[in-house]
Amino acid sequence: MDIESKWRDKWRDAGIFHADPDDREKIFLTVAYPYPSGAMHIGHGRTYTVPDVYARFKRMQGYNVLFPMAWHVTGAPVIGIARRIQRQDPWTLKIYREVHKVPEEELERFSDPEYIVEYFSREYRSVMEDMGYSIDWRREFKTTDPTYSRFIQWQIGKLRDMGLVRKGAHPVKYCPDCENPVGDHDLLEGEGVAINQLTLLKFRMDDSYLVAATFRPETIYGATNLWLNPEEEYVRVRTGGEEWIVSRASLDNLSHQKLDLEVEGDVDPGELIGREVENPVTGENHPILPASFVDPEYATGVVFSVPAHAPADFIALEDLKKNSELLERYGLGDLIKGLEPINVITVEGYGMFPAAEAIQKFGVESQEDERLEDATGELYKVEHAKGVMSSHIPVYGGMKVSEAREVIADELKSEGLADEMYEFAERPVICRCGGRCVVRLMEDQWFMKYSDEEWKEVAHRCLSSMKIIPEEVRANFQYYIDWLNDWACSRRIGLGTRLPWDERWIIEPLTDSTIYMAYYTIAHKLRGMDPEKLDDEFFDSVFLGETGAGDELREEFSYWYPLDWRLSAKDLIGNHLTFHIFHHSAIFPESRWPRGVVVFGMGLLEGNKMSSSKGNVILLRDAIERHGADVVRLFLMSSAEPWQDFDWREKEVIGTRRRIEWFREFGERVSEIWDGELALSELPEFEPESFAGKWMICQLNHRIREATEALESFQTRKAVQEALYLLKKDVDHYMARVDGRVDVEVKMVLAHVLSAWIRLMAPFTPYTAEEMWERYGGEGFVSEAPWPGFREEAISREVQVAEEMVQNTVRDIQEIMKILDARPERVHLYISPPWKWDVLRIASEVGKPDMGAIMGRVSASKVHSNMKEVSEFVRRILRDAGKSEVVEVDEYSVLVDASDYIKSEVGADVVIHRDADYDPENKAKNAVPLKPAIYLET
Repeated sequence: MDIESKWRDKWRDAGIFHADPDDREKIFLTVAYPYPSGAMHIGHGRTYTVPDVYARFKRMQGYNVLFPMAWHVTGAPVIGIARRIQRQDPWTLKIYREVHKVPEEELERFSDPEYIVEYFSREYRSVMEDMGYSIDWRREFKTTDPTYSRFIQWQIGKLRDMGLVRKGAHPVKYCPDCENPVGDHDLLEGEGVAINQLTLLKFRMDDSYLVAATFRPETIYGATNLWLNPEEEYVRVRTGGEEWIVSRASLDNLSHQKLDLEVEGDVDPGELIGREVENPVTGENHPILPASFVDPEYATGVVFSVPAHAPADFIALEDLKKNSELLERYGLGDLIKGLEPINVITVEGYGMFPAAEAIQKFGVESQEDERLEDATGELYKVEHAKGVMSSHIPVYGGMKVSEAREVIADELKSEGLADEMYEFAERPVICRCGGRCVVRLMEDQWFMKYSDEEWKEVAHRCLSSMKIIPEEVRANFQYYIDWLNDWACSRRIGLGTRLPWDERWIIEPLTDSTIYMAYYTIAHKLRGMDPEKLDDEFFDSVFLGETGAGDELREEFSYWYPLDWRLSAKDLIGNHLTFHIFHHSAIFPESRWPRGVVVFGMGLLEGNKMSSSKGNVILLRDAIERHGADVVRLFLMSSAEPWQDFDWREKEVIGTRRRIEWFREFGERVSEIWDGELALSELPEFEPESFAGKWMICQLNHRIREATEALESFQTRKAVQEALYLLKKDVDHYMARVDGRVDVEVKMVLAHVLSAWIRLMAPFTPYTAEEMWERYGGEGFVSEAPWPGFREEAISREVQVAEEMVQNTVRDIQEIMKILDARPERVHLYISPPWKWDVLRIASEVGKPDMGAIMGRVSASKVHSNMKEVSEFVRRILRDAGKSEVVEVDEYSVLVDASDYIKSEVGADVVIHRDADYDPENKAKNAVPLKPAIYLET
């Protein structure tokens, strides 16, 4: 039996990760439960290994740790997957066969969405167990479980009772294929893409309107023409009793917002070029001109041109004036001659036509120039932030652009001269089902009132009481709390819980995953209970009742809550993680509010973004089979801090395997030194007498302290650096210092190092640590062994500095030998005279690079009679200021103790001089504190 299956069986049989209330201090942490619609990849591995490392660490510190897991199977994406499987969609079949490696006999059953989540839930749990996660699996549940659904109905009912759920219309991301609103969690592409509101300005042409969309309705006063793309298709549609002309490609989006929209017929855009439309504000006539830059899928496919303030319009107009072929084809020669920019906005630093200046500033040469986007972005921001409507603009002259924009849009809409629509800030937005999403104006929809100002205030209070790692993303949470508007919290189809007061609707996945951490505390005790008995009164009693009344469920919840740490990806700050704060702050008293959040970075594969849909992933199971779970865990924890993006690189993973092999080899070496009689559980207290031994114990305590502090703040990379890589370097040096010597002290030092080292590595490489702990006489499971404590008094800066001096001295000798190309018979080392230590101490007390002050203090103290020598030394101190610290050591004793080591490193006898009794080349004068002078005798 391999060691991984061996220890999984032992952990399971002993139930060591089952967490029940007791008299210990608790730690309760959760990580976002997965949506099991595909196999786990290495990105998921990092997500779930971080909390496991922390859970194992805190458990070894003596805390009662609860780390549970569940499966988020609600929503519509899995239904879309099932539908594509049913119709034998080639792309979907390829992804599930080749990327997710689903056996053919299983894939045949994927036409059932519930079987998909059942299959991948089993797959996830199996891989999580293979990774050695210390999860309390008794609390496992699915979000479609009837008992969980009752809990979710209780939650949303509480919010509705508080007036935080409303019914109305609101723009949402919508998948026409799934016939449902979608959240970022449901998307293959377009996560985090915002929905923007645009103003539709109606330019009359006969009995129709060409409807142009804009973010800047205030610029209508500077319109000179309209742009259409003559290579695209346009149609006449009827909506609101009017006939509009828009691009055919815009219908997918527009028809989900104008629900009465009907297509009446095609329009040849080529026949419209050269015709005129009426400006809805100024009443002036503007020509319709051809432009290839008009994207028919964006908004309405109709654009009005403001060349004074839009760099794209300015350069397009200039390009058209030079395009004799187009001018001749559409007979535009005379029509275009009179088109000149019209100023609308005054902004400091720009003249009458800012667009022309921006074009020149960025060196834009044509419509296809990539710099055009930069010029546009900068000008739009400046005009919005600092611009005012020019004085000649009627009514609005002198008004800030940021204010005029909203006022003008509202007035035009109220007069029937304008309308509105919504559009994605970026495209495409693709649902997990593969369908292209649109913006839909949902009527008769239920919404979470995240726009409620009082609720926002409470959410801010909750956030202010929380620890956020990394701290710099706190500003992101503050932004999203302020930015969030009402959220469509229900859908028509999909898996999930029905609204208790309107069963036509199903609660959407992000809304049913906000406070489920509370459900974990009692999930194992609800199994087998009749869901009908779990009414609002039941959950009120458990989660909101008074504690200490003897109810087992209430006491279990009260023991574990509040949640100590919530871990999730940074792309969920804008929804799930912020919803988590909103819902907790509304439903629970302040004493139950969450205490902390850790935000993860993203994963790369050989420098490229991972994507299951594009096949650019490595499955976690494959990585485990190829490298072993401990190697995968260690690499994922050491390649980057959790909040940083990590990059899976195969060569580096292989290098990580070698580090674990070295660790095992060290254990075998120590066991051999002990002649196989090593018993780590029986090691007595021990203090070494040799300097090398004191240094090794000092470094061990130092590494333990640094690794412990790093793990307390989830710095897994720093913890691994200290606990493995730097400690290995220390051990290598110690082994060189003792140079094969085996005595009682060396044996005890190495045994104490090994005992602490195995425990330090246990959270990262639990299988290896358990095997070594058992092999070398540790008691019980290392997973339950005490975390190695550190003794502050054992961490001696004097010892560390002294050993640094030894190592630096060896390097200096070797460098001199290299320069002189010499092989000396003896190396003479001269330590610094006492007066230089006195001067260094005085300089430190002065505390600033002041030659006069230092010399004055030195002269008064009479530490040395030769003031010229003193002056030269002080200049050296000032020149090297900040390069060294004043830590006094007995240089002579340290160097004498290390003389055998120095001799072995440089290949020559070593003589340590306290005084310059033998100094044929007058080298002793060069000695300074912690840097002996060197003379090579050949």
